[in-house]
Amino acid sequence: MEIEQIKVGFMAVFCYLVASPGTKEALFIDPAGNEEELVQRIEKRGLRLRYIVNTHGHGDHTCGNKTVKALTGAKILMHELDARISNSPQGQAMSRAWGFEPSPPADVTVKHGDFITVGDVSLEVIHTPGHSPGGICLLSDGNLFTGDTLFVGGIGRTDLPGSSASQFMRSIKERLLTLPDETVVWPGHDYGERPRSTIGYEKATNPWLQ
Repeated sequence: MEIEQIKVGFMAVFCYLVASPGTKEALFIDPAGNEEELVQRIEKRGLRLRYIVNTHGHGDHTCGNKTVKALTGAKILMHELDARISNSPQGQAMSRAWGFEPSPPADVTVKHGDFITVGDVSLEVIHTPGHSPGGICLLSDGNLFTGDTLFVGGIGRTDLPGSSASQFMRSIKERLLTLPDETVVWPGHDYGERPRSTIGYEKATNPWLQ
């Protein structure tokens, strides 16, 4: 598995290119800005983009879906709960109010325990509601893509429509902090002192988890 971390857009979102070197199949996690440049990256490497995977349905993470899908034909994947919200009039209005292009409807919805596969790479879907009802993390081979669930030294907001602080903390403690300490954390924003972390380091130092 090859992982490329790319900071995009004006909100320091981390997009991830995950590729299977042997098959040249790939997916983007949250391609939310600089879409043409992202597509050029995969073209230069001779990769075929199969999926656009959103860790949740907020506009700062889904605003690149329309362009990347149009340029590549990749399918949009999102948790079934956030897919409904994102495609609702309220969800689309919230994206526009934040200054983002609303996403087209998800082509495929996922739920907890599903696997998203490109070539010989499989990412397990871990449902972590709280920041949003359908927030997910993705786990593969000791790498955890955490979206807005867990940051380096922080966690996501719980003051948005559909969020829940108590549910959020349960999600983090029961579904993330139980993973091996050496699991690499790849966050959804460049908000911390460094661009990635580990579960063990966050358990020991993240003030929101003490």
